[in-house]
Amino acid sequence: MFKRSHFLIAAVFVAGAALLPMAWAADAKPAAAAAATATASPVLIAAAPASAASAVGAAGPAPLLAAAPATSASSPVAATLDGRIQDVKSDVIKLNRDLLVLEEELLFPANTQVALFVSMDVGKMFELDSVQIKLDDKMVSSYLYTPNEVSALHRGGVQRIYLGNLRTGEHELVAFFTGKGPHDRDYKRGATVKFEKGSDPKYIELRIKDSMGKLQPEFDVKVWQ
Repeated sequence: MFKRSHFLIAAVFVAGAALLPMAWAADAKPAAAAAATATASPVLIAAAPASAASAVGAAGPAPLLAAAPATSASSPVAATLDGRIQDVKSDVIKLNRDLLVLEEELLFPANTQVALFVSMDVGKMFELDSVQIKLDDKMVSSYLYTPNEVSALHRGGVQRIYLGNLRTGEHELVAFFTGKGPHDRDYKRGATVKFEKGSDPKYIELRIKDSMGKLQPEFDVKVWQ
């Protein structure tokens, strides 16, 4: 009896041992599948962003987004550079003007300076061609006018035709005007004035006017005090 019981127990143990590996093997499949699934899922998740990034890169939005800040940043820089260039140009113009004034003050001091100007009032009866100026029987200036310069004089412009030095004392100025007079005839007239040069600058205006009573041009010399 004892031997038979031991035989049954041994048979059950052997059968259980044979079934146990099968159970473990049956459980191992799902575990391996789960492990494989768990291992494969991260790979797929990681690969999806990579493929999406490559697709976006191929489409081109990424370079445009990167270029936009550079363009917007360059605009203020260009505007600032243009402003600085304009400021430099303005400073150069002011410097040239100051240098010109300083040069005139050094070359033509106030105590010896004399300046001659040409102006035109209406001037419909005379088409100015040229002006010649003598100071104390010495030719100091001769100027030939263009149509644009004559038009500027008609519109009220004033031309400085001469700037020089004169000693203190009495002097004589003679101006000759050449052009076309009434009926398109050649016209040449002269104007003479004597003036006293003191220690202050002397300004003299040569004026071309129309005489409606005489229907001819008039040439006048005015000494500014």
